[in-house]
Amino acid sequence: MIKGLSGLFPAPILSLALMALWLLLNDALGLGQWLIALLLGWLVPLLTQSLRPTPVRFSHPDVALRLFFQVGHDMLVWNWRVLRGTLARADRVPQSGFVVVPLDLRDPSGLAVLAAIMCVIPGTIWAELALDRSALLVHLFDVAHAEAEVALIKNRYEKPLMEIFE
Repeated sequence: MIKGLSGLFPAPILSLALMALWLLLNDALGLGQWLIALLLGWLVPLLTQSLRPTPVRFSHPDVALRLFFQVGHDMLVWNWRVLRGTLARADRVPQSGFVVVPLDLRDPSGLAVLAAIMCVIPGTIWAELALDRSALLVHLFDVAHAEAEVALIKNRYEKPLMEIFE
């Protein structure tokens, strides 16, 4: 039974997410909306299967949930830090710049999530990934404590992503 469902729904988590998103965006739970959500949840992953060349191995949902809340917390904290830095006097404006973050994470899905995290945290931007995926160039709003920021990226984001995807 499960084997038959995996052929029908090649990416069940994606299917559930699409269905939930459809229902949430339409703000309706009528039968018609459920049928459209089911159709989207079935058809979109089926039609985009060839765009996902490597299967995603997702484990440790508890770690993923902790990471989700950690990123949410960091977004709030960094919004405040960027606001303070932007409104600072001229002699106290943070010095921005680029730092290199050595990477141990190699999984393409994990790297994609890390890219998304780096782009939603205010004050950080994913700038470039080395061709061999061994290092990441990140632009930081404040490089005064660059070593600490690199350690934070590795411990707070990369380590959980390795646990989830590798």
